[in-house]
Amino acid sequence: MKNRFRTIKAMAAVMGISALLHAVPAQADNIHVAKEGNTYFSLSKQYGVGVNHLMRANPGVAALNIYAGLEIKIPGRMNAKSVAAEEVRNENTDTVTASLNVEPNTSTVEAWGKVFNYNNTLQVKASAYSSAASENGKWGPVDYFGDPLKLGTIAVDPSVIPLGTKVLVTGHSHPGLPKLAFVATAKDMGSAIKGNRIDIFIPGSQSFVADFGYQYVQLYVLD
Repeated sequence: MKNRFRTIKAMAAVMGISALLHAVPAQADNIHVAKEGNTYFSLSKQYGVGVNHLMRANPGVAALNIYAGLEIKIPGRMNAKSVAAEEVRNENTDTVTASLNVEPNTSTVEAWGKVFNYNNTLQVKASAYSSAASENGKWGPVDYFGDPLKLGTIAVDPSVIPLGTKVLVTGHSHPGLPKLAFVATAKDMGSAIKGNRIDIFIPGSQSFVADFGYQYVQLYVLD
């Protein structure tokens, strides 16, 4: 009797597991928590999903502003034919996505496949800061307006770059920042940021951010 009861229980368990397996979509979406240096291109290679497919699944996440801790939806893996077809359509995605072309005659700059109009350029000395308490004083990791620090926040001297100004930052090199160019907003200030100086917020540990050091970067002040 006990053996029969165990057999019935085992069959029920198998049936239950089978039902659960059928209930889970074969192509369910997953959530990836971004790490420092992640891009749509690197995630495309990691998960075998086309770049355009990833971007369509995350309409609120700009390619230039993927930062550590950001949740990115990874759409259900497509079959091999679909992936291959999308890769063929996007075989130059890395080149196109990471492009930077300046047209001084029309005051436009193309970055990551998007065209921006600019009205001025500045070469500035840049440093970087993290969300560490020692770098942000008593107010903590927030900008001048009280908003949480995020990738795309820069500290400026308002007499040179007014607060609220949007710029395209180029000429930098750091794994915590998008390659070649990224859009930033002047939303912070600092006692050491005077004249042609900016301080770029980079998500990550203090030591990771400190590797930025000092770099001369080119800013395109956007219309």
